[in-house]
Amino acid sequence: MKLQNKKYLCEAFSSLSDFFLRVKIPIFNQNFKTRIMSLFETINNDIKAAMLAREKEKLEALRAVKAAFLLAKSEKGAADELSSDTEIKIVQKLVKQRKEAADIYKANSRMELHDKEMMEAAFLEIYLPQQLTEEDIVAQLKTIIAQVGATGPQDMGKVMGLATKHFAGKAEGKLVSQKVKEVLASL
Repeated sequence: MKLQNKKYLCEAFSSLSDFFLRVKIPIFNQNFKTRIMSLFETINNDIKAAMLAREKEKLEALRAVKAAFLLAKSEKGAADELSSDTEIKIVQKLVKQRKEAADIYKANSRMELHDKEMMEAAFLEIYLPQQLTEEDIVAQLKTIIAQVGATGPQDMGKVMGLATKHFAGKAEGKLVSQKVKEVLASL
């Protein structure tokens, strides 16, 4: 009798698991709208995973991101939930801080601190959207310059106004500015 029950349970379980693998059931929130995991939730899950894996450096970087998110949420006039754009801007700011600190450490011959900051920046860059290559930036800048009708370096302000909006989150402003100067100088 017990052997038959086990066989029945195994068959039922395998058919249920097949069902869940074939049917994609969306995750619902309280309002029954399809929900995507926010960056904040992803960071929380990765903090737990880093704790379990005992990855001290990664855990330190992720905790800094979580602290920045919580600080942004608690600011006066802030919403309960951060928008995905705000979350990405916060992570970009933290990556930029890490890279600037690494440059300062490198200039002062503190390579161990430079390496630590660069490693933290690498951990955080995983959560950012894919950055554009220099070739892609130049190609898109040429179309922006054509739209604006820029004729030389004197039109850099007009081009940068559109370029910063266009490349927001896709490329660093410093790199975009450098490429705008180069392209406008070649006109």
